[in-house]
This record gives sequence, structure tokens and C-alpha cells, in this order.
Amino acid sequence: MALTPLDIHNKEFTRGFRGYDEDEVNEFLDQVIKDYEIVIRKKKELEREVEQLNERVGHFNNIETTLNKSILVAQETAEDVKTNAAKEAKLIVKEAEKNADRIINEALSTSRKLSVEVEEMKKQAKVFKMRLRMLVEAQIDMIDNDDWDQLLNTQFPHGEPEQVEEKEDTKEEEKEYAEK
Repeated sequence: MALTPLDIHNKEFTRGFRGYDEDEVNEFLDQVIKDYEIVIRKKKELEREVEQLNERVGHFNNIETTLNKSILVAQETAEDVKTNAAKEAKLIVKEAEKNADRIINEALSTSRKLSVEVEEMKKQAKVFKMRLRMLVEAQIDMIDNDDWDQLLNTQFPHGEPEQVEEKEDTKEEEKEYAEK
């Protein structure tokens, strides 16, 4: 058991034949009591300080634990965000590829339709050209025909018709020919 300052103060020594000097022993004991009281006070102060420091360490340990948990949650959240962003990017790429395929297919389809229409127009142009050639050739044949010479050589029984009427008839014939 540890001695208290009071135990030291109340300690009685037995006396022998030539014992210790009582005043010297008492002075020494007083000095030991004072020093011992100081040591005990310091010990209690240190124990309180250690207790406070332990509380602070516990508090900081709690903060550290909370921070570690927060960091883990933040890391998990960051991973989730990365994963979701990657998934979304893949979906966007797939959608873009689908749209590109659709646009390409539509363009090919339109190109094919236009190609068919161009070929059809070429055929129609050839037919038109042939018909026009035939019409022009028929007209040239009519001009080259001997009937014109006979018509021009024909004599009218009552004399020549008036020039004005001839011009009007010619204009009407030209209009009819233009309309055909």
C-alpha cells in the first residue's frame, strides 16, 4: 500500500539507547511529507491530463473513423458515377450508331429511288428524241414531197388570190403547226 503524507507524519519511531535526534528526524519527515504531497498532486494533475488527453484522442479517433467512412463513401460514389457515366456513354454511342445506320439506309434507299427515276427519265428522253426525230423526218418528207411542187404549179381558174388573204392563211397554218 502506498503511504499518504498523513501516514508519514503520524509515523512514530521506537527509541533506542542512542537513538536518532528527534528534531532532525522530524525535520526530515516534514521535508519528505512536503515532497510527497507535491508528487501526489503532480500525479493527480498528470492523471487528469492523461484522462483529458485520452478523451481528446478518443474524440480524434471518432473523427478519424468518420472521415475514413466518409472517404469510403465518396470513393464508392465516385466509382458509381464513373460506372454510370460509362454506361450512359455506351448507350449514347449505340444510339448514335443506330441513327447513323438509319440515316445511311435512308440515304441508300433515296439514292436507289433517284437512280431508278434517272434511268426512267433517260428512257423517256430517248423515246421523246425518237418521236421528235420521226416527227421532224416526217415533216421533212412532207416538204420534200412532190405534191408541193404540183400545188405551186397549179393555176387558179379565176386568177391569183389576193396577197392579204394568202398571208392570213399562212399565219393560221403556222399557228396550227406550232400547236401540234
